[in-house]
Amino acid sequence: MVLNYAAPLTDMHFLLQEVTGLAAIAQLPGCGDATPDTVAAVLEEAGRFAAGVLAPLNRVGDRESCRLEDGKVITPQGWSEAYKAFAEGGWVGLGLSPDYGGQGLPKCVATPVWEMWFSANTAFTMLPQLNTGEAEAVLLAASDELKATYLEKLVTGEWGGTMNLTEPQAGSDLAAIRTRAEPQADGSYRLSGQKIFISYGDHEITPNIVHLVLARLPDAPPGVKGISMFLVPKFLVNADGSPGAQNDVRCVGLEHKLGIHGSPTCAMSFGDNGEKSGGATGWIIGEANRGLEYMFIMMNEARFGVGVQGIGIGERAYQQALAFAKDRVQGRDAVSGAAGIPIINHPDVKRMLMTMRARIMAARALAYTAAGWFDVARHSTDKATADKARRYVDLLMPVVKGWSTELCQQVCYDAIQVHGGMGFVEETGIAQHYRDARIITIYEGTTGIQANDLVGRKVLRENGATLRELIVEMRSVAKELAAVENLKSLAGRLEEDIAALERTLDWILANGKDHLAAVLAGAVPFLHLLGTVCGSWQLARVALAAARHAAAEAYSADYLRGLVELARFHAHALGVQALSLSAAIVGAGDTVAESEFALA
Repeated sequence: MVLNYAAPLTDMHFLLQEVTGLAAIAQLPGCGDATPDTVAAVLEEAGRFAAGVLAPLNRVGDRESCRLEDGKVITPQGWSEAYKAFAEGGWVGLGLSPDYGGQGLPKCVATPVWEMWFSANTAFTMLPQLNTGEAEAVLLAASDELKATYLEKLVTGEWGGTMNLTEPQAGSDLAAIRTRAEPQADGSYRLSGQKIFISYGDHEITPNIVHLVLARLPDAPPGVKGISMFLVPKFLVNADGSPGAQNDVRCVGLEHKLGIHGSPTCAMSFGDNGEKSGGATGWIIGEANRGLEYMFIMMNEARFGVGVQGIGIGERAYQQALAFAKDRVQGRDAVSGAAGIPIINHPDVKRMLMTMRARIMAARALAYTAAGWFDVARHSTDKATADKARRYVDLLMPVVKGWSTELCQQVCYDAIQVHGGMGFVEETGIAQHYRDARIITIYEGTTGIQANDLVGRKVLRENGATLRELIVEMRSVAKELAAVENLKSLAGRLEEDIAALERTLDWILANGKDHLAAVLAGAVPFLHLLGTVCGSWQLARVALAAARHAAAEAYSADYLRGLVELARFHAHALGVQALSLSAAIVGAGDTVAESEFALA
């Protein structure tokens, strides 16, 4: 029972128009193409492509995987044809600069489209996702010459892109990387070293692959302050812009993975052809020893994208679980005793499905809102407004990545549970979503790394200033709720959640200097706490919008009523977890930090 995917267009339109503030964003300089008709047409066409082209290949990629033959990576059947259609449709550059072949639509419009791609086929979509992040890094940091040679190829998807960070001995500790870059008389560099876990590090889909590689110059200082970033093409580029001779870059192995089988995860070798080559030819991006700073341009794009992956995979798993629950007949009605009822009528199954949908909608609303902040930060002419949006994005980036991907794990877990025994066998297809989703809490920084970034760089460094500003906005929504008769109970619950968050923030600030280990021991629970409260806040905004538009022709009365019910459910079933998370952070930190014998 492998079901096809249908884009949740009504949810997407509602969030964009009523929560994200698309109409206001469309008034910003450079965003004028995001008219209602254009956005509707883009989402509609993207939904068709996702359902008709990408979704049918999802199972194919899982079964066939990728293979390494005679030093070349071969992707699953249908991948190359789908990518050609994807690139020709202009989808790679949907939110990228028109100056280099992109469509230049706001990020808040591109985000639901990327959600569709990830829902339909995450393994495939990782390829064009890499292009978007690399294009942003090249645009912001590379020389004009490199932009002229490579940027349009990346934006249009004619050539593929990658990011090469970690190495076998380094893991997440990029200070430990050893790849070397030797300067040459002509201004180029020769790189030598090995990188691991490189998504789409090699493939036959595009005629060239443009690698961004972190490496050290001979005189580089130790640690992360000595990392530079280099552009290294698979094929050197001829004067006419066509791919020429192959560079000393090759895939030396493919990882055999739990999931995302259709995406090749490569071990890459640079400059291992000995004296014959002297290394892989590359060019430095920006200034020496600022490579990690530049790579974070791409990494932040990737982290946001991985958060959207969590929403997309979760939506796909939810759709299949919902369809199965409506179709599967088993058991008796708990109240009437009637036999032969669809399992969606059983209270626990209904609870799981509501939990799944509430989690997805909360994470989706937060991601779309954050995408809107991206647009305001980039395009607003008001410096204070742009700065505030930028600070909100920086603060909540670890939450969008870490919390959304963690929620996806639970959504996929519940989807298998809804299927019962049928969820444990591969024939139903639900297990693939569970396997594919498992990596997203790990790559681009584990949940622990996201949480440490949230506490250390985003909260402690600025003494909680931006989070306190956000709390004020959350409280203003609680006040709005209190003024609406049928939403007053939501107001009280949201106030309790916010108070728990504020108490925890106070504790972190009071202990961050002298008891940092205890604070960091609670960093992941704090990420979940902030995500949970943000989820309640976002669904409260959804409920307010639904109440305001109860008679609107654009949405049915049942749909709007369902949104209010979903917000209530989240508040009373999931939002209440904020209280226990707060207690765990404050109460258990010292226990973890001071424990010596518990793990014996």
